[in-house]
Amino acid sequence: MDVDDLRRLLSAEGLRLLDEVGELERSADVVRTVSRLRAAGHDGGLVAAVLEQARLRSRARAKFGDFADRMLFTPAGLEQSTRLRVAALHAGRFAEAGIDVVADLGCGIGADAMALAALDLGVVAVERDELTAAVAAFNLAPFPSARVELGNAEDADLAGIGAVWLDPARRDGATRLKNPDDWSPSLEWAFDLARRLPVGIKLGPGIDRDLIPDDFEAQWVSVDREVVELVLWSGALARPGIRRAALVLSAGGIAELSAAGDSPDAETGDLAEYLVEPDGAVIRARLIGDLARSLDGRMLDPTIAWITSDELPATPFGQVFRVVERFPLDVKTLKRELGVRGIGTLEIKKRGVDIDPAQFRTKLALSGEAGATLVLTRIAGTRTAILVERI
Repeated sequence: MDVDDLRRLLSAEGLRLLDEVGELERSADVVRTVSRLRAAGHDGGLVAAVLEQARLRSRARAKFGDFADRMLFTPAGLEQSTRLRVAALHAGRFAEAGIDVVADLGCGIGADAMALAALDLGVVAVERDELTAAVAAFNLAPFPSARVELGNAEDADLAGIGAVWLDPARRDGATRLKNPDDWSPSLEWAFDLARRLPVGIKLGPGIDRDLIPDDFEAQWVSVDREVVELVLWSGALARPGIRRAALVLSAGGIAELSAAGDSPDAETGDLAEYLVEPDGAVIRARLIGDLARSLDGRMLDPTIAWITSDELPATPFGQVFRVVERFPLDVKTLKRELGVRGIGTLEIKKRGVDIDPAQFRTKLALSGEAGATLVLTRIAGTRTAILVERI
């Protein structure tokens, strides 16, 4: 989408057509819709812009729910935007810290700014890309406490601002920028800002942990078992005594594991009746030891994120499996044992072993109607295969 497409969409005709088209989920829907709209005499450029937005709205429902039906998107903006459920938690932290006005620097299509404004916080949303800023302005139009400014984060006027939300641009077109000095704004600039104002900085979850300042709270966030972001909180936005946190969102609710720092590893021991695969946020936050101790469990290996327990663990911080059988990690043995059980569909979970699951599955020559999950790992340094079933 370009600026001309956006102008077409923002016309009375464009907005009416967009509402009329609704969701488009199948290619057949698109073909029929194009034929109908062109037959009705609508401009081809407008039809293309409407259809692109309809498809983006359909995709956006996973992040924004029903709110997607009144929003506009760019493809990159949708991909990089914060899920509304997560953005609401971000906004709550600003409100709880007593912040009145927040600058959202690098606001993208405005997801976090919407969540902040929904709590009646004043929001100054700054975006350097003209098209994206215009989309953000549309999305923020229902919120009188929010305004959008076109410009660079580094040049934003922060007079009267109580705190900052910052999502540095980490791409140059399709290229991911690995060096934090190349981000816009740079990570060094963001840290310098955090010495003057409370700041929340949204980053990719895989950032080098050595870059995290000691006086920041680092919170990894996962949604439905996918680690989606790391947020660094400073000043009044950082909770006292907490430097590491794993926030887990699922259909069952919200849970958080936190600590003053990386947790020491739990004791190691042999395989028990149950296995727990910690959530990715727990692993990234290095809170595996704390989780293991909370479950009266132990680790299979000091370098591998598997927890085993004699009692059935109940936890929102990981997937729980019951151990069915343990085998040596040997293709011939596994091929025979899985064949006896008639296993033709196999999920392979590997950790701590250098194996390509797809190639390994091919070697097993699976056949049969049954399905199973196979864990490939190490126990006390020994390569091991564990047949498990999900709890």
